Parts: sequence; C-alpha cells; structure tokens
Amino acid sequence: MEQKQIAIVGAGTGGLLACKYCLSKGFNPTVFDFESGIGGVWAKTIKTTRLQLPKATYQFSDFPWPASVTDDFPTQQETIEYIRSYATHFNLMPHIKFHSRVKGISYDGPSSDTWSLWNGTGEAFPREGKWNLTVENTKTATTQIYKADFVILCVGRFKDTPNIPKFPNGKGPEIFHGKAIHSMEYSAMDHDAAAEFVKGKKVTVVGFGKTGLDIAREISEINGPEHPCTIVYRKDHWKLGTWFPWGIALVNFMFCRITLLSVHKPGESLLLSLLATLLFPIRWGIWTLLETHAKMTLPLAKYNMVPKHGLSNDFSSGLLLYMPNPELFFDAVEKGSIKLVKSPSFTFYEKGIAAGNSQKIEADVVIYATGFDGVEKLKSVFESPKFGHYIAGSPRVPLYRETIPTRIPQVAVIGFSDGLSSLYTSEMRCRWVAALLEGAVKLPSIKEMQKDITRWDEYMKQSSGEYHTRSFFGGLEIWYNDLLCNDMGINPMRKKGLLANLFEPYELRDYAEI
Repeated sequence: MEQKQIAIVGAGTGGLLACKYCLSKGFNPTVFDFESGIGGVWAKTIKTTRLQLPKATYQFSDFPWPASVTDDFPTQQETIEYIRSYATHFNLMPHIKFHSRVKGISYDGPSSDTWSLWNGTGEAFPREGKWNLTVENTKTATTQIYKADFVILCVGRFKDTPNIPKFPNGKGPEIFHGKAIHSMEYSAMDHDAAAEFVKGKKVTVVGFGKTGLDIAREISEINGPEHPCTIVYRKDHWKLGTWFPWGIALVNFMFCRITLLSVHKPGESLLLSLLATLLFPIRWGIWTLLETHAKMTLPLAKYNMVPKHGLSNDFSSGLLLYMPNPELFFDAVEKGSIKLVKSPSFTFYEKGIAAGNSQKIEADVVIYATGFDGVEKLKSVFESPKFGHYIAGSPRVPLYRETIPTRIPQVAVIGFSDGLSSLYTSEMRCRWVAALLEGAVKLPSIKEMQKDITRWDEYMKQSSGEYHTRSFFGGLEIWYNDLLCNDMGINPMRKKGLLANLFEPYELRDYAEI
C-alpha cells in the first residue's frame, strides 16, 4: 500500500507531539518550520520569562523534567532545553525541515459542500484529494511544492501575526516622533540589544497581560524611577501571587475529578448536570476565598486594581494572571519605576500617547503587548477564500474536538484552543489525531459534529461572558481528555481505585501508558 504523506506545519510543542505520535503509528511525517530551530513561542522570549504554572502541569507524559531543573517555574532557557531534549530523545529532528516557510496550502480534490461525512467518507484518507504546500526556503529564497495526503496545522495562535490596535486617521503611530513596536519585535531581540534599546528611555507598554507584565518589570529594572515605565491598560483582571494559597496546591485542585463534578460541562448527562448544580455553592465558596486571598496578599485595592467581575470569569476565559515574585512588581510601582494608567482607549500624539481620560503620557518608545491575531494567521494558511471563511467563523475557531474543521478535508488543527496548560491538552489531541489517521477513531456526521461545536461554543460564551475572545476551557481538561479517550476506545479512568480517580490530581503522566 502507498505510504501516506503527512505534512506538519510548525515545530513548536504541538508540531513535535504530532510528529512523535504519527511516527508511533508507522507514518513518516515531514515538519516544516520557517525558524532555524524548534520550540515555537519558547524559542524567542524576553529574558525574564518563566512558566506560568508549576512544571508538573507542563510536562510531556513520557519524558519528565530533568532533576537538574529544581524550580517549580523553570526559566525560558530551561524550558527550551527541555523541549529540545524531548525532540532529540524521540529522534524527531531528522523529520524537520527548518528555514521552510509554508506560504500557503491548496486542495486538489472534490468539493466538500455536499458531504454529509467529513472527507466524504468519514475517514482521514479518502480515495481522492491531496494538499499542495507552497514552501519557501528562507535561506535560498527558492520555492518548492510538496504534496500531502493529510496536513496537521500546528501554527499556534500566540506568535507571528501581531494584533495591532487601529486608530482614527491622524491619531496613529505615524504622527508619533518616537518608536512604536510590537512585543514580538522586542522579544526577538538579543537580550543585551533589548536592554540597550530601552535604556534611559521613557517607555510605555500597552497591555497588562503576561507579556506586558514581564516587559514592564524588565524595563523597570533597567531604568528605575529615573525613567519610569508606564503600563496603559483597559480593564483589571484577577492576578494571583501564588499557586499555593494557604499552603494548598491550587493546581492540584483544578486538575481533580471531584472538582470537575462541580462544573457544568458541554454535553453532560442529566445526572452530572444535577451534581454540578448541587455542588456549585462549594465551588463559588472556593472562588470567593481565592479572591479574598488575592486582596489580602496583594495591594490590589491600594493601586485601584481590584476587578469588577469575579475571579471565575477570568479563569474561564484564560485571563487569570499569575505574578511571580509579586512583591518586586508592587515595590517597583511604589518607587515609581512602574506607573499604571487605566484607560478604555488611547491614541498617539507627537510626543507619546493620549489616554482616553485626557491624560497625555510622554514616551520615546511604545511597545504593544496586545497579543496576536491567531484566527487571521490560521486563515491566511489557506489559499482558498472559502476555507478561510470556514476558519474565521468566530473568536473560537469552529473545530470538532477542538481539532477538526468539519468542511475542510484532510486537515487537523493543533493548538488553537487550550486550557490552563497548553501542553496538557495538545498531547492528548495529537494522540487522538494519530489514532484518527490509523482508522481507530470514527467521526460522526458533519451535522452531529457541528452540533457539538455549537454546544462547546455556547458553553464558553456563557462561562466567559464578555471576555470570550478565544477557545479556552480551563477546568475542563479532564472532561475533554475523557472524550478523546472514549473516542479512542481507551478507559478514561487513569488511576487505580475510585478514591484515587476522584481526589488525586490528574497529570499528563497518567496518560503515558495508552
């Protein structure tokens, strides 16, 4: 039988996992990445970047962190070395083509418009249909066409396509006498070059998420109160100074089945719905205690940083922020090395930024920490406008099992929805795709898959409220993995005994022997 050609776009953690599990099923995948090395978002970060979660939740199921990494929150360098070690251990590097930018993919096969089953047959490899990948070698500027029977897109949503705010005519960066860049450009600089770029300058950072926080802290350490760094942001979101409030491992609580029972879930049975309703007061009490702990241990009220919404909203939408060493940040605010300006909008003027509250902020450099346009990035991969339209349906890319675009044949998408730990969800998703490729997973009809997508979409909109901007299912990781295990015909109860399954936290290593 002819060997099926599998193309994987992207050599971040998702691409590496997809490659590893395709190899385990006997396929011979080719991975394309335009960079010179692996790692995705971890390849280029600012100097002070660390993991946001304890490393036990960001760990490959069958490849533990080395004993030499003792900190619960490894540095960027430790994390990228761990990822490289994984790729070397499983001999993935020979399958990767570096300096290979996939400029677009086009489908050569029948139309999907009238299909009732994905690919017309419900199987990964129909009788007709191939993808053509236009790949540019960024070192030689030459282009080559590769053919594939199946494409796995692991391009990620937090990289490469910056989200730049739009401004009225005459009020954008074109009138600014200083320099305006995106955090992506700042992160790509050599650490010494980045320090020299901001040294002695008035810098304004737009955005107060993880990246904005890290950049502002780094700049404040370089410049001190003599040249304070200003953070301009729209709304307050909950911040935690520790994942161990009152000595309790909060992450263990989040990845526990007994906790899952207190949460309503898309597609749940009547019994599970009743249990979630009955246990909701307990969950509400826990969120309230966490809010109290945050307000007690962080000076949020002092700096007018207490959010107007509940912590659970930020948790459900992926906006809950962990602040490592929070005392250093608030000390910088107290000393004047960091200034906080809350404004619903901003524009530029010649000397800096004009906030929506009529406050003018002088700046030499403005850094957008405004995230990335992941949907546009994924959409642009497809040469067909019709396929691009299928992708850009909502802030949440419509994918069955967060993986399969129902009207785009022979394609899977990894990494466009995540939970508390992107690695936690990506690894199981890649196992599921590999099982689909070998024929061990059977998909329902397109109509049923679209109904399931709608259920998840409605759930995320309801749980996230006004902050529903992407596909995030924090707190449902076990439920999601259960669905994938059931699809693959695998027992989702990964621990020994009822009590262990209910009360012990689930880690990726629990899924190692599948």
